[in-house]
Amino acid sequence: MKGLELARAYYEAYGKPMLNRDFADVRDRIAVGLCGHGSECFGFDDAVSRDHDFEPGFCLWLTEADERAFGFRLFRAYSKLPREFDGVRMENKSLFGSDFKGVHTIGQFYGFYIGDHVPETNEEWLAIPDLYLAEATNGQVFADPLGEFTRIRQALLDRPEDVRLKRLGSCVFHMAQLGQYNFARCLRHGEIAAAAVARADFCKYAAQAVYLLNRAYAPYYKWLFRGMAGLPLLGNLSADLGALLQAPVEEGQSLPLIEGVAAQIAEALRAQGLSARQGDYLEPYAYDIGEHIRDSALRNSPVMLD
Repeated sequence: MKGLELARAYYEAYGKPMLNRDFADVRDRIAVGLCGHGSECFGFDDAVSRDHDFEPGFCLWLTEADERAFGFRLFRAYSKLPREFDGVRMENKSLFGSDFKGVHTIGQFYGFYIGDHVPETNEEWLAIPDLYLAEATNGQVFADPLGEFTRIRQALLDRPEDVRLKRLGSCVFHMAQLGQYNFARCLRHGEIAAAAVARADFCKYAAQAVYLLNRAYAPYYKWLFRGMAGLPLLGNLSADLGALLQAPVEEGQSLPLIEGVAAQIAEALRAQGLSARQGDYLEPYAYDIGEHIRDSALRNSPVMLD
């Protein structure tokens, strides 16, 4: 049983009865689910994931006022729930293990990722790494009668289009520079290590571009390609990028893979109406994408974000 399935089953077996019995008067103010850090919140956990920080449990989220009113009582009730369920209990806790399950305020959960408010300007959106937004909006919400937790979650999922385009243009520019231009040049200079770095970074930016084309948030590197494989648009490129990363650091095998990935990205950009040009060299596409940004200050800022 996957972690999300385990969490929901544990909530249905123990959490919901506890809330209905002991918190009936405030039950409509408590959000419940499993979101945040860890492979289980993305649905990527497997047998290896159970070697540390894996246990039955779920999250309960309260407003600041409700945490002051009954948060400690809820914390004590949750702590009394069985520590083993369906044969699963915590076996090992890592040094940097996260205690994200249990009772927290809504502000504590989102504050870790975005600070004290939902981003309002394009600059504030761009200051938050996509991997943070991926964790802030992953997992499942089992119940949210008050609606405040879900309201913020939906606001984060509704990324401004200008911000998506700016990030996409940056990724596409990096792909051209790293993979289509500098990879082969580094090899010809005899800089094998630099070529390997350029190729790896090309793969990273290509994966991030695919998430952006799908209007999704890219998780951190450990789950970048695993998550990409499940995306409806160009998820197949996960296998191509995996093959590229494992190929010898030389032109013969790598360049055809690089150009094949670039060609599919270029086609997707044309399909989304972000460029009308032909050809597969991606640098000009980055500027075409920028022309669709409505915010003039953002449109006229450097094409590369990092």
